[in-house]
Parts: sequence; structure tokens; C-alpha cells
Amino acid sequence: METLRGSLLMVLAMAAFALEDMFIKSAAQSLPVGVILLVFGSGGMVIFAGVARALGQPLWHPGFCTRAMALRSLAEVAGRLCFTLAIALTPLSSASAILQATPLVVAAGAVVFFGEHVGWRRWLAILAGFIGVLIILRPGVSGFEPASLFAVAGTLGFAGRDLATRAAPKDMHNSQLGILGFAMLVVAGGILLAWNGVGEGASNDLPPAVWLDLTCATVIGVFAYTSLTGAMRLGEISVVAPFRYTRLVFAMVLGILVFGERPDALTLVGSAVIVGSGVFTLIRSRRS
Repeated sequence: METLRGSLLMVLAMAAFALEDMFIKSAAQSLPVGVILLVFGSGGMVIFAGVARALGQPLWHPGFCTRAMALRSLAEVAGRLCFTLAIALTPLSSASAILQATPLVVAAGAVVFFGEHVGWRRWLAILAGFIGVLIILRPGVSGFEPASLFAVAGTLGFAGRDLATRAAPKDMHNSQLGILGFAMLVVAGGILLAWNGVGEGASNDLPPAVWLDLTCATVIGVFAYTSLTGAMRLGEISVVAPFRYTRLVFAMVLGILVFGERPDALTLVGSAVIVGSGVFTLIRSRRS
């Protein structure tokens, strides 16, 4: 029963993440990405701080100053900054497809940093997943979008965050991790604003729809983060984790319905290769 609950929570989390991305992409049509990250991160911090207080948890944890959490924070900044730029500058469907390679990067990183054993079949699956990313990127051909490299950089950042999270102190509550994670969004937004400035899009005459986009993205983002954490703590991870790939389905549907995107054949083929290799890697991990 716990595995079923975990699987349902994972699907809910992925649907929420896809909606969060949709609202961020919509807001990015009127606001600079730096401003979006600042507002989004600040709102998430306030919500998680309220949750922590309601649960009697302190807002500060000594573990925030450990090396593992420092590395996690750096990876969070890089991942969020680059992937938000990818959402704003490229089709939602292709950016989300590239993001699905994150578990493959985590699997490879676990070998390098934690000494985990990966057999030749899983190495081939990881290699196939990276080939799927190249199919979507199509470097050297006319359909290549340089901005898609932001999605690749975001994937590497999120993988680093996930690897560093494994070393988080056991007594650190999920709400405290949420505060730290959303604080890094504020940092990422500040970096981007310092680099590019506010720009003309951040005027005070923005329509209410833009602020509604940001509000929805923040609330849904907190829900997605909480659901994902709950999913990974229920049932068998090898059964629950593959449902992460439902995010790609939700993202493609929203991209088509909301933004009029039409994923081409190479994007669909690359997506299938990434998802297939990721599921195979998880299955092999369970058998091992």
C-alpha cells in the first residue's frame, strides 16, 4: 500500500512540477528571469518557514554550514538558474525532455563520488540516455538551439543537488531543506539581475495575470517539492522512481495546449530513448 501511495505522490509531484514550469514560462514573457527567481524563491521560503514554525522546527539548522549542504546549495543555484533560463528561452517540451536525463547523471555520479557498482548493461543504458539528449539537441545541424544547453547545464546542477542531498543530516526536516532550497533561488535571481539588470520587463504596470502566474508557480512549486519528498520516503524507490518520467508527458501536453508547441520527430525519439534508458537503469539497480 505504501508503494502505491508513493507512486501516486510521485505522479502528483511531476504534474505539479510541469504546471510550475508552465507558469514560470508564461511569466517570463513579461518579466526578466532574475525577477521571477527572486519572487518565486522568496515566496517558497516564506511558505516553508511557516510550515517549519507550525511543526515546531527551527528555521536554521547547523547542517546548513556543512560541506555537503554547501555543495548542494551551489548545485541548486546552478540547476535552477540554468533550467529556468531553458524554460524561458526554449520549448517547454524539449527542456523537460532533456531534464529527464537527471537520474542517469545521478547514477553515473554515484559511481564517481560514492563508489557504487554499475555493471556494463547500466553503463550502456546511461550512454544511450546521453545519446537521447544529443538527438534532442542535434548539435551541428540546422535545428540546433544553443539555448538548449541551458537545459543540459540545469540537468547537471539538479543531479549534483540530488547527490549532495544523500549526505544531508538525518535530523534535518523536509521544511528546513525547503527553506534552504528556495533560498538558493533568491541567490540565483540576484546573480542574474546583477549580471543583466532588471530590464524593461519589470515595470510596475505589469498586468495582474503575471503576478497570478508567479503566485501559482510558487504555491504549486511548494506542493510539488513536498509531494516529491513524500514519494521518495514511501514504498520501494525502484518502483516509485520511474514515475518521475510522467513529468515529460505532462510537460509535452501543456506545451502543446498552452504554448502551441509541436515537438518534432527527433524530440520525440530522443525523449523515448532517455525515458527507456532511465527505466532500464532503475530496473537493473533493483535486480542488483
